[in-house]
Amino acid sequence: MGDVQDLVTGEDGIPRCGWAGTGGDYAAYHDTEWGRTLHGDDAMFERLSLEGFQAGLAWITVLRKREAFRKAFKDFQIDAVAALTPADVELLLTDPGIIRSRAKIESAIHNARIVRDFPEGLDAYLWNFAPPTHRRPTSFGQTPTETPESKAMAKALKKAGVKFIGPTSAYALMQATGMVDDHLTGCFRAKA
Repeated sequence: MGDVQDLVTGEDGIPRCGWAGTGGDYAAYHDTEWGRTLHGDDAMFERLSLEGFQAGLAWITVLRKREAFRKAFKDFQIDAVAALTPADVELLLTDPGIIRSRAKIESAIHNARIVRDFPEGLDAYLWNFAPPTHRRPTSFGQTPTETPESKAMAKALKKAGVKFIGPTSAYALMQATGMVDDHLTGCFRAKA
């Protein structure tokens, strides 16, 4: 995170995790979504897919293209994405609203075909890796980029055939979906 302050206070007087800044897209994402408990197979598939698209890029790039991704990928309905064809891939490669990486587009479709067959569903499958307890960080320096749980999640997903997932992206998924709450101490979103 470089020189980002651990906590920042916006003009609204609300203290936030420093990465969120004092306004704009990151702050809105931080305030309304990041770290909140999320459930649902399609909702979890969206987050898994977006983490894959984010690989090697800044999260803000994905965040700003999110609505276009939702439109292009049928609101991330697993069955609908799994049904996409090679012709659909070619069409998606012409869509300037999304990240036009053939490997990432094809992996999202491939991953949909893998996770639709999870007997317990994707939501339950992923939440099995949530740690039973998690210590709230007080600074960016205390926030991990991967954990034993995210390593186990990534390993299990890869074994199942899922692409574009590693321990760091698995941990980011855990943060985004509330499996862990890494809002810093003092942030208004930090749960007591």
